[in-house]
Amino acid sequence: MNKKIKFEEDLNPQQLEVVKSGPGPILVIAGAGSGKTRTLTYRVAHLIESGIEPHRILLLTFTNKAAGEMVNRVSAIAPSETRKIWGGTFHSIANRILRIHINRLGYEANYTIMDQKDSQDLLETCLQELGHKKKDGIMPQGSALLNIISLAKNKRIPLKDILEQRYPFFLDFVDEIEKINDLYRDKKKKQNLLDFDDLLLFWLHLMENDLDLHEYYSDRFQYILVDEYQDTNKLQADIIDTLASKHKNIMVVGDDSQSIYSFRGADFKNIMDFPKKYPGAKICKLEYNYRSSPQILDFANEVITFNERQFRKTLKPIKDKGVHPYLIAPQNIFQQSTFVANQIQECIYNGIPAEEIAVLYRAHYHSMELQMELTRRNIQFEVRSGIRFFEQAHIKDIVSYLKIMLNPLDEIAWKRLMLIMPGIGNVTAQKIFSYISKSGNPIKACTESKILSKIPKAAKAHWVNFQNTLLSLIEMGMEIPPANLIKCAFENGYIDYMRAKYADSMGRNEDIEQFISFAWKFETLPDLLSELALITSSETEETESQTDQKIKLTTIHQAKGLEWTAVFIICLVEGRFPNAQNIKDLEEEEEERRLFYVASTRAKDHLFLCVPRYIKDSNGYAKVAKPSRFLREIPEDCYKVINEDGDYETYY
Repeated sequence: MNKKIKFEEDLNPQQLEVVKSGPGPILVIAGAGSGKTRTLTYRVAHLIESGIEPHRILLLTFTNKAAGEMVNRVSAIAPSETRKIWGGTFHSIANRILRIHINRLGYEANYTIMDQKDSQDLLETCLQELGHKKKDGIMPQGSALLNIISLAKNKRIPLKDILEQRYPFFLDFVDEIEKINDLYRDKKKKQNLLDFDDLLLFWLHLMENDLDLHEYYSDRFQYILVDEYQDTNKLQADIIDTLASKHKNIMVVGDDSQSIYSFRGADFKNIMDFPKKYPGAKICKLEYNYRSSPQILDFANEVITFNERQFRKTLKPIKDKGVHPYLIAPQNIFQQSTFVANQIQECIYNGIPAEEIAVLYRAHYHSMELQMELTRRNIQFEVRSGIRFFEQAHIKDIVSYLKIMLNPLDEIAWKRLMLIMPGIGNVTAQKIFSYISKSGNPIKACTESKILSKIPKAAKAHWVNFQNTLLSLIEMGMEIPPANLIKCAFENGYIDYMRAKYADSMGRNEDIEQFISFAWKFETLPDLLSELALITSSETEETESQTDQKIKLTTIHQAKGLEWTAVFIICLVEGRFPNAQNIKDLEEEEEERRLFYVASTRAKDHLFLCVPRYIKDSNGYAKVAKPSRFLREIPEDCYKVINEDGDYETYY
């Protein structure tokens, strides 16, 4: 090695303790902004400097980019044959091993890995081959089916348990789903195909059942390092434990306070129970925060203190000055949007680059009114939590019903709703539209029984639902508030389609409820549709802009691992944050609190907390909103309250 690494100069005392720890199991609780990547990098460099051959080190991360960056950093500080380090995601390492040994499972080494769309398409084929027909409800389709099957694999529990926990409305179809999964598995085997979950499942199967391979790889990987351990699921944890069962030289790095992905199958117990699985494990903490001001860290420390299940730590600032978080209590969601837009402009005026400003929220639909306000002001923004609200498929589907009511000759709206039905493609949709449009009264022609002769067999049941929805809308008439029309279209059939079609149907349900609440602003359907047309037109123009200088709008889940100079957290009221669907027990409430902790620790210098006083429900009634329990727990001296016309100069 060409040079001696100056560990003592480059690392703080807590990082140094981790890096120079001896063999055996080690749990590193790495607080937000505490330099865990740097610590992992120097740990690998120290192992190599201590004589461990690079090819005997396994570094598991959640992105290949993260693994690549770590290995490159190791190369920079400890030049050696670092390319021999086995570093990558769980899936990439699994693929590397299976390409050598999968013949032991009856597959050929030239197997194809299916992406998500491929897997969904194969499941759709299985559905068709088994001839499933509509019963009392609608069978889950490709995306929803894949999510159910994937969760069962990653959590290592039966499909029925997943349905009971996440999809109770599909429990009647448990036998059918089991058969579909069996056929899906058989087809993959015959066609030499693997999906992403199979990579991990087969890797574990080989390690657990092939004694020769288990012996070889447990000897090969003398040191195992795992990043973001709090995000691992049961399947991933079992792989790690199997590999480390012989030597137990395993270091896992993570933050229990940032465990927020249970909806993806991540298991909080993995990090909490690590000391039980590895008696005598060394527990280290990284608490020096290089990101946030002292005041923001004081706030964040108070946020998480109420969680009972945690490895207690206190974030300590490296920065020596800053300002308090500010709390604003606007009258409603629309005034919240006005305040945030005003303050964003103030931030930019005071020298904060637009790309250093972010608005965080618990659910995607919370940003709807803000997106509209920013669009009106021509403030450019990037939505990282998904596509813009009114461009989402389920919103556009519902809007298509409204467009048909207003203009029965709207070909695009008709075809959009036809194309979501099985058995109807572009050619068939065109033929049906030509038939109903020539009648002079498309809605009447669409709802007559004789049109069924022109509808493909696979779509007939869906078409009858479509007819019933249109008849219900006609009966309601155009004179009622458009919010009622949206509610009618949603509840009369579309909700069943959405559950079957989308894996995240609960979140989409919330989107539509928020759309209904928003629509109460408008007395007539033309007024609502005109507003939507203007907004989406502006969005399209802005999308075409090539500038990178945009503020970021994102859910907190998407924001984890990122940081900004100024952060706004909006809709901090009961029912929205915490989410009303996610606080059924203490475990779920604590995950919601961890989510607030993650949001707070994204801010470097400025943190704004928005608490609307009134929230409209889907019936159009403004109800008093109770501040989030997570805010009410925090001592008032941890933030400053300002009014809507506050003096912003004190922030900078």
